[in-house]
Amino acid sequence: MKTIDQLLAEGVAGKRVFVRADLNVPLAGTAITDDGRIRAVLPTVAKLAEAGARVVVASHLGRPKGAPDPAFSLAPAAARLGELLGTEVAFAADTVGDSARSVVAGLADGQVAVIENLRFNPGETSKDDAERAAFADQLASLADVYVGDGFGAVHRKHASVYDLPARLPHAAGYLIAGEVGVLKKLTDDAKRPYAVVLGGAKVSDKLGVIDHLLEKADRILIGGGMAYTFLKAQGHEVGASLLQEDQIPVVREYLERAGKKGVEFVLPVDVLVAAAFPDLKTKAPAHPTAVAVDAIPAGQMGLDIGPESRKLYASKLADTATVFWNGPMGVFEHPDYAEGTKAVAQALVDSPAFTVVGGGDSAAAVRTLGFDENAFGHISTGGGASLEYLEGKTLPGLAALED
Repeated sequence: MKTIDQLLAEGVAGKRVFVRADLNVPLAGTAITDDGRIRAVLPTVAKLAEAGARVVVASHLGRPKGAPDPAFSLAPAAARLGELLGTEVAFAADTVGDSARSVVAGLADGQVAVIENLRFNPGETSKDDAERAAFADQLASLADVYVGDGFGAVHRKHASVYDLPARLPHAAGYLIAGEVGVLKKLTDDAKRPYAVVLGGAKVSDKLGVIDHLLEKADRILIGGGMAYTFLKAQGHEVGASLLQEDQIPVVREYLERAGKKGVEFVLPVDVLVAAAFPDLKTKAPAHPTAVAVDAIPAGQMGLDIGPESRKLYASKLADTATVFWNGPMGVFEHPDYAEGTKAVAQALVDSPAFTVVGGGDSAAAVRTLGFDENAFGHISTGGGASLEYLEGKTLPGLAALED
């Protein structure tokens, strides 16, 4: 895989360099609520611009239906990129149409442009190889060189991620190189004890990574909505908590395998319950009750790990050498259910281990709850991509960058 430093050594002055970034930032209207993904691609974009490249930045945002939708415009991300770079960033109002061609043609050496949301074109995400290839051909006409730096999208077989690199000289940006380096540490050379913390809503989203990590981890801590399927598999009643009944046999099998392999599974010993899901808009007090996991009342739902579980999880992370964390412990967006996620984050900060926060809601939680990002070993920009890498899957966007 060619690095961006090798590309720069060959010279990029005057060349149109297409940077596939991940500017998929959360928006409240047109206001960006977390610019972490924009900041993550800054080193690559800035270095290319300094070297005299004509930088064309492209990304997706959200899930538009293959047609323009103002709610998913990249215009706010383009404006924020310009603020962070300290220079004007041009914005094209389409992906491969008149605006994109005009904006790219108007770039001078060292200037940067952002083209509109790639998913406004159905060819970007099409499962039809020919349709995807046709869109990749149009994108290729805008550039001389391709730099892949959107780690959050490398697990997708999309035109700008998979097909486009085959049409242009290509290299990996700083972000992707850094992400892959960190994930290799977790898969090939993890120092022990190696603990994995998994949360989030659905256990089905994490089955593949649990299966793979049973061969590598020493300790697996489970929280979030997915914990209730594990608790049900152990024979506990979980009231109205999130439950995937169809996954109980698989979960039981994993618990049995873990026991045979000596992998410690850590589940909550108490949880916070309430009769209703909290109002995340008003953040009105929810008045949850802490109960033991064998005493969850019928009609009540678990929404965070409880105080005893927080202490337990902190103790299980205190002596580790490597920790990977993906998924919150509860509904962290509401202050009454944020303490479990906060406790895990604090345990990682306090630990001497090499700590990796695996993107997605976990990365958002770290920032939302006010933690210093530099207190963690690495915060990934791609939750799904990180998980699939740890599952041992071949990621299309990384395979496409291989020489």
